[in-house]
Amino acid sequence: MASQPQNFDPITGLKPSENCAVVGYYGTSGAFDKLYVSLRTLQHRGQEASGVAIFDGRRVNLLKVDGYVFEGFRPYIESGQVPQGNTGIGHNRYSTAGQKNLTGAGPFLISTSNGDMALAHNGEIVNHNALREELKEKGVPFLTKTDTEVMLNIIAREMKLKGTRAGLRSSMDILKGSYSAILLVQGKMYALRDPMGFRPLILGKVGNDYIVASESSAIDVLGGTIIRDVDPGEVIEFMDGTYTSLIKNPSPRLSHCMFEWVYFARPDSIIDKQEVYDARLKMGMELAKEFPVTADIVIPVPDSGRTQALGYALQSGIEYSEGLFKNRYSERTFIMPGENNRDTAIKIKLNPIKSVVEGKRIVLVDDSIVRGTTMKRIVGILRNAGATEVHVRIGAPPIISPCYFGIDMKTRDQFIALNKSMEEVAQIIGADSVAYLSMNGLMKGIGMTERELCLGCLTARYPIKVEGELEVRQATLDQA
Repeated sequence: MASQPQNFDPITGLKPSENCAVVGYYGTSGAFDKLYVSLRTLQHRGQEASGVAIFDGRRVNLLKVDGYVFEGFRPYIESGQVPQGNTGIGHNRYSTAGQKNLTGAGPFLISTSNGDMALAHNGEIVNHNALREELKEKGVPFLTKTDTEVMLNIIAREMKLKGTRAGLRSSMDILKGSYSAILLVQGKMYALRDPMGFRPLILGKVGNDYIVASESSAIDVLGGTIIRDVDPGEVIEFMDGTYTSLIKNPSPRLSHCMFEWVYFARPDSIIDKQEVYDARLKMGMELAKEFPVTADIVIPVPDSGRTQALGYALQSGIEYSEGLFKNRYSERTFIMPGENNRDTAIKIKLNPIKSVVEGKRIVLVDDSIVRGTTMKRIVGILRNAGATEVHVRIGAPPIISPCYFGIDMKTRDQFIALNKSMEEVAQIIGADSVAYLSMNGLMKGIGMTERELCLGCLTARYPIKVEGELEVRQATLDQA
């Protein structure tokens, strides 16, 4: 499926884009406030649109807004027009499939014979086009091209035909790809995670109420306690004031997305028992072991490379310093065509601290490079500020392949590292040297093995069959 045109951020450039955030609240008091705080906490995972679906005792009421959570919901909060009820689900959207508007934003809501049914979904269903055509042939209408709408209709159909448990189990067999999802059926709530565990989903408790969220930081901010991760292949049912593990059907091979620890998740989150900050610190330390360089200071690309840069400095013994100032009050995302405009955009948002940079040999650390255009501009900023050398170190292996499981990287022509040596990449971006963390260093940092991680964008081998791509177990495409 084709990538959607993405907004341009002058610092992160055209990096892998955040997926989405999901949150569910099953409680005894107003759900909206808890969902609102949680979605604000998880804003980094999606900024296009947000929405909530809340059960008021009779029906599920839906409210979707454009843009940032606090801006979009503000008029409804000020006028007292937010949905009422004690149980609901929420979603922050960053689209990787489907249209970029409120119609394509989550949660999705349909009316069924089981009552109102709403779904918030983080991930990507790789067979959603085929499933949509199958449903359309049977008369199911669609309002969008999103995979979430397909997923919701499959679940509704299977639950009607087979009941709750068997229907959800059957749906998980039918849906191929990545999903951490929260389903609201009238006043009951269900948390679902795909059998390979691509996307995170964490269960917690706030007082006597329960919360499920994409990251543990949402639970922390509400003053709650973490109970555990929703396991891969698990469905948890919330009803009658408690929760039950309804289904457990994990895959023999797990595929946690390595980018959650490299880039997506907040550093204060814990995902699948691994703290994100600690993983990034260790990645930076491994990077320093693998690719040392003689230099005066280590500086991060703010804010994405900060923790890896600290790890590099600690391991290497080179002084850590903030050599680039990030203007947090300029626009976060905007499109500015033309090289001169984009250069200006970066200068507005990112400025060197000359007393730190001038006359120094610099190790510049970031978490990843996709196209390299933004990194080239940042290297140029440092050189113009008087840096004598700029050595770029990246806290992840080179990205060489598309992602089909929820990250907006769909075409190979965007990857600077594809079929290029580190020396060639350094020449393109104007650095004295470039080095990437090894695959082994990545796994050491995260604390997981190859059989527990999805590394498809780094290896061009995928844990699920994708048309035209190699599976992990395949030697050649001829075996497909």
